[in-house]
Amino acid sequence: NKVACKMAVCRPTFVHVAVALTLFAVGYYSFTLYRMFHPPQCSQSAPQHCVTPFYGQNTKLGLWIFTSTKKTFSGLKKSDMLLHAPALKDFTKKEMNVTIPVSTRKNGSLYVHVFLGPEGKSPLQSSDRQHMSSATVSLTKYSIPEAQAFNLFTGSATKNLSGADTPVTHWIPWLHIHSVEEDWHFNLRKIPAEIWRTLQFFQRTAQYLPILYVNRLKVTRKHLKPLLNDQMPLEITYSPVSVGQLRLWLTFGESMKSMTALGFSEKQLDDIKGVFFDTSLWLFLITMFVTFFHLLFDVLAFKSDISFWRGRKTMVGLSTRTLEWTCFSQLVIFFYLLDEGTSVLVLVPAGVASVIEFWKLGKAFKIRIKWSGLIPTIERGRQLDVEKTTESFDSEAMHYLSYVLYPLVIAGALYQLVYSSYRSWYSWMIHSLVNGVYAFGFLFMLPQLFLNYKLKSVAHLPWRAFMYKVSLQYLL
Repeated sequence: NKVACKMAVCRPTFVHVAVALTLFAVGYYSFTLYRMFHPPQCSQSAPQHCVTPFYGQNTKLGLWIFTSTKKTFSGLKKSDMLLHAPALKDFTKKEMNVTIPVSTRKNGSLYVHVFLGPEGKSPLQSSDRQHMSSATVSLTKYSIPEAQAFNLFTGSATKNLSGADTPVTHWIPWLHIHSVEEDWHFNLRKIPAEIWRTLQFFQRTAQYLPILYVNRLKVTRKHLKPLLNDQMPLEITYSPVSVGQLRLWLTFGESMKSMTALGFSEKQLDDIKGVFFDTSLWLFLITMFVTFFHLLFDVLAFKSDISFWRGRKTMVGLSTRTLEWTCFSQLVIFFYLLDEGTSVLVLVPAGVASVIEFWKLGKAFKIRIKWSGLIPTIERGRQLDVEKTTESFDSEAMHYLSYVLYPLVIAGALYQLVYSSYRSWYSWMIHSLVNGVYAFGFLFMLPQLFLNYKLKSVAHLPWRAFMYKVSLQYLL
């Protein structure tokens, strides 16, 4: 083969193409991330194309926060002021209780107006507000209450929400405020689109006010609280942010809007937010790059698995019991993810894996479907004499395994029934099964290991697919 490749042009294989596409994607996104954190700045030789900050780094900035039932600044009073931090660099966090107006408690809205500007100015004066950056966000959100969960053993509810389909007002207990403290001199012709939308210019000059950003992406459904009292807690935090991280957040926010338009549910979006915000930025970036290779090995494992089973004629040396349990496990995991309303990004690969396992099971039992008109007939092929020895060892291994596996699964299900809460009996059943799969899944390999021991051979195993699944995928 090597001689033939030297004398003629070798055709690229599926593995070569998959690896090349993965490396190209990693290189492309690495360059994109670098440009995101290092946007082009203006040249000193062409100052007419520069967009510069209105205030320098030595300017002492303050923070003002007001609450109002109106989305506009009109009618703001000193009594509406929630917080004033005269020295922004010394402020990091403050917890307080906010008085809720009557109109807000009657399914109304409550807005917060944030101002960032130099000391000596006042947001209450319209002439001073042109020297300040401003942002307005809502502290309330209409959302459908979570479904009620019960302890099925005692019948007591663990949540006091009705689970109705009518949206009600919820309170957002966090207010995360950020600003860019670096002095960036942007090139007017090459300002990133997401940064351009956040810039607020001083009057009609080419000087921009401090970049202010209120991050609402970190808020998910689990953080929302029903608006039941006349006072609600609020945690206000401030931290500086780099241009690169701000661009990541802004890009992610636009992606969330696109996913909402495509029909992603709120819970699915919250799952994606959790991946993005529940870890540090660098850990997220590392995880993102590892995911490319994880996906590559998943695709190669699927391809190798299908190639192995497509050419398989007998089940000599292979455990059908292990296949049955693997197929059952994949199906349980799929229904569990479906019950939890998991993101389509996770649900689709799980569904594909389930289909492949059923196909492998059909190959193992030599099942064929013949059609007589519109009526299908299922036929099962005969078992060869050489396969009967494998079958007997397989049955013996499963007989021993049942003494350990079944009591553990039943005990775990009873424990969950007594000490946990579920929406329904179906939910309890699927959770109990998936807990058994995750906790004792390694036991499903025992029948195959028992066969390997009895037959004194491992040559019949799909080693390439096994290498992708275990040696590489789980290492990553």
